[in-house]
Amino acid sequence: MSINFKDYIASVQDFPEPGIIFRDISPLMADGKAYAAATDAIADFARERKVDMIAGPEARGFIVGCPVAYKLGVGFAAARKKGKLPRATVSASYQLEYDTATLYLHKDAIQPGQRVLVCDDLLATGGTIAATIDLVERLGGIVVGTAFIVELTDLHGRDKIKNYDMLALTQYEGA
Repeated sequence: MSINFKDYIASVQDFPEPGIIFRDISPLMADGKAYAAATDAIADFARERKVDMIAGPEARGFIVGCPVAYKLGVGFAAARKKGKLPRATVSASYQLEYDTATLYLHKDAIQPGQRVLVCDDLLATGGTIAATIDLVERLGGIVVGTAFIVELTDLHGRDKIKNYDMLALTQYEGA
């Protein structure tokens, strides 16, 4: 069964601020067949790369990565915001449009040599994914690819992760 994933992405005008079109994956998640197809496509991509672990940033990276990890029978490493992880962590900061943000990963979340796929719902400027990759690699993981449901091509996030195999199930350019 071939699915056009764009049929399950809502485009919300002027959210979270005027001039922005928010690409909302909620309709995809609400449809069991579409969600399963997206999970299966990412799992196939991961399987080809012989992954040992999936990693994803808070919070929508969990929505994408956890079902893939479950399907493959591998673990999931959660890159969280400040104050969310109770044990020793490593951190990586990245630039937002008008601010910086920081992600944290437990120091034992990734074992040296583990083959890791980094997943998120959407690739925009690439800062969040680049920070997640940095965390995985500092812990000795080998990032073998990245996967997204949506890529916003005009924001050039791919440039920040150009040295990694990438899967995007859908692409949008411009507003």
